[in-house]
Order: sequence, then C-alpha cells, then structure tokens
Amino acid sequence: MTGPDHQPSLRTRLRSMRPDAFGADPEGARMERIRNSPNFADGVFRNPEGAQTRPSIPMIEFAKIYFRKEERVRRSPSGTVPVHATTLADLSAAPASGLRVTWLGHSSVLTEIDGRRVLFDPVWGERCSPFAFAGPKRLHPAPLPLAAMGPVDAVVISHDHYDHLDLPTIKALAGTDTVFAVPLGVGAHLERWGVPADRIRELDWNETTQIAGISLTATPARHFCGRGMRNQQHTLWASWVVAGPDHRVYHSGDTGYFSGFREIGAEYGPFDATMIQVGAYSEFWPDIHMTPAEGIRAHLDLQGGKPHGVLLPIHWATFNLAPHPWAEPGEWMTDAGAEAGQPVAFPRPGEPFEPAGELPVEPWWRAVSEPIPHPWRSPKAADAGQVRREEVDLAGER
Repeated sequence: MTGPDHQPSLRTRLRSMRPDAFGADPEGARMERIRNSPNFADGVFRNPEGAQTRPSIPMIEFAKIYFRKEERVRRSPSGTVPVHATTLADLSAAPASGLRVTWLGHSSVLTEIDGRRVLFDPVWGERCSPFAFAGPKRLHPAPLPLAAMGPVDAVVISHDHYDHLDLPTIKALAGTDTVFAVPLGVGAHLERWGVPADRIRELDWNETTQIAGISLTATPARHFCGRGMRNQQHTLWASWVVAGPDHRVYHSGDTGYFSGFREIGAEYGPFDATMIQVGAYSEFWPDIHMTPAEGIRAHLDLQGGKPHGVLLPIHWATFNLAPHPWAEPGEWMTDAGAEAGQPVAFPRPGEPFEPAGELPVEPWWRAVSEPIPHPWRSPKAADAGQVRREEVDLAGER
C-alpha cells in the first residue's frame, strides 16, 4: 500500500539502493600503476595547483543556505525547460563542416568529429546519486533515449563523481562495442559494471590513446574524485583533448581555474570548440569549479589568449548542485562572452550545432527562470562573492 500514510521506511529505501553504485576500488596491477604515477603522492592523487576540495564552512551551515526556501525557488525552473527533441534525422546526416556538437545536458556532449562519434560524460539517470529515491534530480528529461543515439566510437569519462559517471548509463553502454577512455583508476568502476577490460583505455595526465583513427589525450584538471564516504583519492580526474585529422576539441570535465590551461593550449590547441564547465560554482568551494568569468578566461588561455573557436558552456541547467540560481551560469556567460568578444553557443539541451556554422545564441532559459541580476551591474550580486567585475580582466594576469 502506498500513500501519505504508508511511505516506504528508510530501511526499505536503503535496500533499494543500487548495490554496485559505489563502484570498485583499484587494486592489483591497476593500483600499482597508480602508485607509479607522477601525479600520485602520499597515498592520493594531487592537483596541479593546491585546491580546497571541501566547503569552506561546516556542512550544517551550508545545508541551511542550500535548503533555504527562497534559494530552492531560484534553483528550479519556473516552467518546463525547452528541450530539443533530438531525433535520428538530426544525427544521421554527416556534419557539413566535419564537426558537430550536441549538448545533452549537464556535461554530457556528443561530438561528431571527422567521421567519428565521441560521447563525453554520458548521464541518462534520473538522479546523480547512489540512491534511486534521493539526491539531485534532473531539471529536464534527457533529450533522446540512449538507445536512439546510435553507435559511438568512444565514451570519454572525466572523473568518477555521480553527475559524470552514471551507473545505469554505463551498464547500458557496456553492452555495445564502444571503447571507454577514462582517467587512471576509473576503469575499476567500469569493470565492476560489466565493461570488458579490453574496451577500457585508462590514462594518466598527458597520455594519449588512439581510437578509430582519432587521438584522445587526458590533460590536467583541478578537482577531486570519489563515489563513497571514504573518498580515497585513488582515481584521477582529467580534462580531455580529442583530435581528428581536421578538427580538435577540448572538454574540461570539472575543474577550478588554474594556470595549466595555457600549457594545455600551447601543447594541444587551438581548438575548434571547447566545452567548459561553468556551473555549480560557489564562494564556498572556489578552487574546484569555475564561474562563467573564469570559464571565459580558461577558454582564452586554451586558445593562446585570443578569441578563437566556439565555447560551449556545460555543467549547468540539468542538476542543482550549488546555491546559485539554476540558469545563472547561462545568463552570466552571455555577459562574459560579449565582454571578451568570444563566440559562445547556447543550444537548448539536445540541439545539435556546427561550430563553423550558425550558432544557437537565444537565451532560452529566460522564459522559465526568475530574473537574474548581472554580476557587474548589481552590487548585491557582487557582494555575494561569486563573480566580480574584476574577474573578467581577461587581458591581465590572474
């Protein structure tokens, strides 16, 4: 029996937890390879620049802010998010330019590059959580069923947090012929979930693998890892460079701003498109996620300091993972991009576009969100400490 007086008990709900949700810890030869990594020291992976990975205030204080009624209202759409219902027709014809990008929500992006298909951080699950009944829930449905996407040549995972490495999605993809490119240690999760070892390419930073004639390189990022309470820092996090014969793209994964973007750009850029994380930022964890202003700076660093290629903002509008309004990253990115003279694409979730063609630029979120103050036009927003006008001194040194 169900209803308000017959809700499942906590014990019943805990029993419904996905049994393999936490994945597996690296061991054996995989753990030995981790210990030999130059990025692993004193039993944990290290960031290229120091980073505080936990909120700067006690969790109970953060929870009071996060669950405040007025904050909850701002963090949810006021109506239905306008998802583009992606169809096979959208994806069946080859892109005229040789490069097409389809943002599927959050950090999930299908990139069709020089005749190959690469799927970044695919998350089709309803919640990014080990529980089916709790945790951040999608603000919009997936634009198309995973099975309707058709075959992909490579699945790229940036790190093992739940909003980037999704158990039901990986289990579904395990039954295909796709090859997985992942950072060191993450292969243990995939093998636990049924992906054959011979379809896993596990890379340290600045290592490259070839899949179906394109190169995939794991590059540094400033973040952290972990799926369980122990959070042993035994799996690496990474950004990714994918290069074909004629095009190259960059996916940031999750990262705080750091000087390494310039080195990545000098070594592997410039890029026809960058997919840059600009959501879930907060003054309480400034080292591990980027604001829109920092995202613009990172893009320009990657491109040698000049506007070039197209920036696709990712990691926003799909899950509530920070106190800021759900659509704020998109709104603030419109200002940051215009200030820098940098082309920025704002597709609806599921809307394909070619970086060399006409870009989707309509601020579609405004129809279903409360008015959002612009950071350098509103003293109140500046006082919130999230994005300040001086952060967009794009020509200066940080």
